[in-house]
Amino acid sequence: MDHSAEAHRTDLMTITRFVLNEQSKHPESRGDFTILLSHIVLGCKFVCAAVNKAGLAKLIGLAGETNVQGEEQKKLDVLSNEVFIKALRSSGRTCILVSEEDEDAIIVEPSKRGKYCVVFDPLDGSSNIDCGVSIGTIFGIYALKDIHEPTIEDVLLPGKKMVAAGYCMYGSSCTLVLSTGAGVNGFTLDPSLGEFILTHPNIKIPKKGKIYSVNEGNAKNWDGPTATYVENCKFPKDGSSPKSLRYIGSMVADVHRTLLYGGIFLYPADKKSPNGKLRVLYEVFPMSFLMEQAGGQSFTGKERALDLVPTKLHERSPVFLGSYDDVEEIKALYAAEGKKE
Repeated sequence: MDHSAEAHRTDLMTITRFVLNEQSKHPESRGDFTILLSHIVLGCKFVCAAVNKAGLAKLIGLAGETNVQGEEQKKLDVLSNEVFIKALRSSGRTCILVSEEDEDAIIVEPSKRGKYCVVFDPLDGSSNIDCGVSIGTIFGIYALKDIHEPTIEDVLLPGKKMVAAGYCMYGSSCTLVLSTGAGVNGFTLDPSLGEFILTHPNIKIPKKGKIYSVNEGNAKNWDGPTATYVENCKFPKDGSSPKSLRYIGSMVADVHRTLLYGGIFLYPADKKSPNGKLRVLYEVFPMSFLMEQAGGQSFTGKERALDLVPTKLHERSPVFLGSYDDVEEIKALYAAEGKKE
């Protein structure tokens, strides 16, 4: 690869250009979705800049309890939440916002209302900021047929009804992974241009992977199928090589690696958390949507994750997602358990 030539490329596929190209395939489109996405991208750039400064701010005394003027400093997750709410509201294209940080859904005022519902976790894994582990924003988008007086029921829909989902990972580089229902594409922020550039076109997860990702500290509370699956990863009965364990503890980073390299990410229910720990609307659904669009699978232990119908905003669910064949194995173990009962 000629890196010097790459550095001077002038035909870069930015995320804006990419989305406009997609829009042109739908003659009936009025550009609403493109405008909404551009506001999400702006929110991601803002949060990326804030995350990059977090350590420095602490070092030079900008992240204390109060600043010189006596104003309280905002924690990064609270700041990120405000950034996305303001960006989404001001787009004029949303009617309901559901955030991990807010107990109730936010109904957008009529003057700024549009047809989209956005569910999001503004800063997933924020407890990892101080040790430099990758964190990220996760989002999913639903479209309403008619904009009546929006209610919570408008977002309590199965994940398969989403029109788009994605995440932005703030790590060694800032990477935005997006699907609008026609495959998965990854964009990396070029700080010198301030633009997300297409760097991972048409991501396809390998059919089978060599990595499993789970918090083994919870092993004593697992159910039978999960325990059996992890045992098989470590001591395969078919003579194959054992899988490698990779667990970061930041969902965006773990899922990103799974998407690129293959394997399986497990967050099962256990005796401590019988309903699982990950939230359905803004963690399980968007990641499951991306996995399926990349050729993988996502399973709750009972059904396809995207078929789940949530009954409340912050509902939780177990999830097993990743390479198609690896998820098939865990599905078979749950099916066998079901027959025993």
